[in-house]
Amino acid sequence: MPLVRLQKFLSSAGYCSRRQGEVHIQKGKVRVNGRVITELGTKVDPEKDRIDINGQLLTVRQTPVYIALNKPRSYVTTCNQKNEKIVVDLVDIPERIYPVGRLDKDSTGLLLMTNDGNLHHHLLHPSFDHEKEYIVTVATPISDSALAKMEKGITILGEKTRPAIVKRVSSKRFLIQLKEGRNRQIRRMVKKTGNRVTALKRIRVANIKLGTLPEGAWRHLTKKEIEELLKSVAT
Repeated sequence: MPLVRLQKFLSSAGYCSRRQGEVHIQKGKVRVNGRVITELGTKVDPEKDRIDINGQLLTVRQTPVYIALNKPRSYVTTCNQKNEKIVVDLVDIPERIYPVGRLDKDSTGLLLMTNDGNLHHHLLHPSFDHEKEYIVTVATPISDSALAKMEKGITILGEKTRPAIVKRVSSKRFLIQLKEGRNRQIRRMVKKTGNRVTALKRIRVANIKLGTLPEGAWRHLTKKEIEELLKSVAT
């Protein structure tokens, strides 16, 4: 990103007008990388420099982007990982976005991606009970008692999982709704019942459904979906 005048950055970040920004700078209220700046001609790089005013860290306003991706198998949910196929390469837009949460490499299905840091934080924070729904296929027929155990909670990684909603689809397939997301949680839960996951697909996150979106394809969320999602995380 090209260098911009500090007062212009304060304005673009939505903190104040350029003229007010000049006043703040002259009063010594603005710091760049920890150093107080009082010279109005100072230029900054918004992507690299740490800029704060009265202790408040500022960032450039971005047009918020909200995307649903149907993640294929073998892709990893990071923005950069050497020698791996990454999900951000599947979404061809100019804005810089990042995945909300994770789907492990062997799993498929709905992955939300955004540049909205506030939404990202709220959807991942354990204090927010946003449901995630998956369809799970296992290696051998799964018993009713095994499904009941997963529904009530199973101890994995030294801690019992929260109660879940589990519904049978067929002898080797079931739906599960979770309000938490530990590392490889469903796979670990199924293993505790003596079975093994052969396919794991996420079909819903909060109010956003995967629907008929083809594997590897993506779409922008609708206005209604965005409004409902943002409303659900409002505090």
